[in-house]
Amino acid sequence: MNPRTHFRLVVLYVLVAAMLLVLMGRLWTMQVLDGAHYRQVAEQNRIRDIVVPPVRGMILDSSGRALVRNRTALVVSVDKTTLSRQKDDGRAILTRLAGVLGTSYDELMKRTRLCSPTVKRPCWPGSPYQPIPVDDRVDPKRALQIMERQEEFPGVTAQVQAVREYPKPEGATAVQALGYLQPVTQEELDKRKGAKFTGYSGVDLVGRDGLEATYDADLSGEPGLRRVLVDSQGRVTGTASEQAPVPGDTLITSIDARIQAAAEKALDDQMKAARGRGEKADAGAAVVMDVTNGRVVALASRPTYDPAIWTGGISQDDYDALLGKKRGEPLISRATHGQFAPGSTFKISSVAAAISDGYSLNGIYPCPGSYNVGSRAFTNFEGQGHGPMNLHKALVVSCDTIFYKFAYEEWLRDGGMKPRKNPKDPMVAMAREWGFGARSGIDLPGETPGRIPDRGWKREYWNATKKADCKGAKQGYPEIAKTDPGRAAYLKAVAAENCAEGFVWRAGDAANFSVGQGDILVTPLQLARSYAALANGGRLVVPRVGVAVVRPDGTVARRIDPPPAPKLPVDSKVLKYMRGALAEVTKSGTAAGAFQGFDFKKVHVAGKTGTAEVWGKNDTSWFASFAPADKPRYAVVAMVSQGGTGGSTAGPAVRQIYEAMYGLNGQKPALKDGKLPDRLPDIRALRTEP
Repeated sequence: MNPRTHFRLVVLYVLVAAMLLVLMGRLWTMQVLDGAHYRQVAEQNRIRDIVVPPVRGMILDSSGRALVRNRTALVVSVDKTTLSRQKDDGRAILTRLAGVLGTSYDELMKRTRLCSPTVKRPCWPGSPYQPIPVDDRVDPKRALQIMERQEEFPGVTAQVQAVREYPKPEGATAVQALGYLQPVTQEELDKRKGAKFTGYSGVDLVGRDGLEATYDADLSGEPGLRRVLVDSQGRVTGTASEQAPVPGDTLITSIDARIQAAAEKALDDQMKAARGRGEKADAGAAVVMDVTNGRVVALASRPTYDPAIWTGGISQDDYDALLGKKRGEPLISRATHGQFAPGSTFKISSVAAAISDGYSLNGIYPCPGSYNVGSRAFTNFEGQGHGPMNLHKALVVSCDTIFYKFAYEEWLRDGGMKPRKNPKDPMVAMAREWGFGARSGIDLPGETPGRIPDRGWKREYWNATKKADCKGAKQGYPEIAKTDPGRAAYLKAVAAENCAEGFVWRAGDAANFSVGQGDILVTPLQLARSYAALANGGRLVVPRVGVAVVRPDGTVARRIDPPPAPKLPVDSKVLKYMRGALAEVTKSGTAAGAFQGFDFKKVHVAGKTGTAEVWGKNDTSWFASFAPADKPRYAVVAMVSQGGTGGSTAGPAVRQIYEAMYGLNGQKPALKDGKLPDRLPDIRALRTEP
């Protein structure tokens, strides 16, 4: 054999032997050293974990009527990550899916794109790593086509899920109080490391407002875990193990669906009537509260919207309408978020402040048509005088000038334009004791605190606005002057005054404050809370909507008790005196017209009208009340923005609510013997509607 050939063969043998040794070493490493790891990988190739969504808990009224429940539905979802791995980014898959679902490729593309400031809805506002629901009302035959042909629809799933439903019992919606659900965001997912998420809308929706947000942890439940066997093509061949999901708990509320529906209808009826009289009546709210414990029986807000709009995605037009001023921002609850000047309904605080400051509860005071506060005349409503009177009559006929006198004299004692070091500001201090200017503590998110203006607030506001005021004082308002010279001149004068000394707490500020005007703002809920305190003898109850959280088996997980109620620093004689005065308002006072023909023998309503003037707008209409007058149980407040006088719009709305509550005017009473249920409803038969 040729030596050169022999050498080549030897080299080849050595190379082959070396390769065999390397291969054997690698096999030994994989089977012995890394065997456990690769066995686990192989196991994962044939086992898949599926997180199973739980059924979200219901929200019920005090009698067990479902305000929010679930219906079972076939939901088709698309995995964006799987689509992105396709050569065409999943276009062919979505095109086939569109054909099955009876929609278009463009529509599915819109639903599966991610939301951003530049992307209009419909879009996906949740995590990009969650499968995105594209249809929650799928025909079973169409869903079966998807499930049987998984090789044609990679990344597409069809699952039976529970979908949120709003049945509107007795016609009640309570939409702003209930809130809504939206997909969990990637940021929220990142914060909840270790938590299970299904990748389907059933569990990965979280409460964004209202009770859905406050009690999200109770309602959401715990997802289960199913481990399934799959073949090489990803088809399920069996189940390895399964941990069942834990359904969410049910929230029992203090809302009564009949009274809630009555409050909503009363607002609708009276706002419509006000528009017929030429008022704009652009927004409204009504609150019904149990004065003994702060339980909220009804919480209505107008304008409103259909909560089903959130189910299955929302269009950009619908989303803009919820937030836009064109349709009145219906997403906002006017009961808890709306801030308005309260007008004369605020006088219960002013009476308490005057008596605390030394004025006689049983004194006689003049009620002229106007009263000079400094150099400016402040007038009664329509300039009408009523002669000397006591405070009882002052509340019944709503005499403003008596309160202007109190406020002006108190302002002078505090030092007037040059206040002493620690001014008393008795009316400001008393208003805060009644809960104004602070959140009530209700178990709903985002409540606004209102505003109780004082010297400190005035200076802060001046610092923020003086630049614009000084500009207006110097240049005037030429654009306004073209169409309204008188208004332009007035605005220039006001701007000059504010520019020079807008930080000063003037006599006019104090006078306006005493009758609920000027810069003071309250929410309808705050006013209902204050009237509940007046009615119950001075306990400032903390409002609560939730009553109890109940497990699926009907056992009580926890009761939601209202916090202790602070005590008002007001003598019980003063409270009793005001209750007696307000009991006459509906019979012979400013609300007598609204309650003409009302059956006072069945229930005597006590209350106070309020007509708050708003610059550039129609008056805000208020009526705050409690009943029965001799033994109060409920406080009812109604407000209509740009609704006119309190006696013409809000008063009739409150009357309607009481008639529904007590079964007057031929109606079936919503209350049994004037009381709400004192037992929790049985929820075991109410889980999910087909």
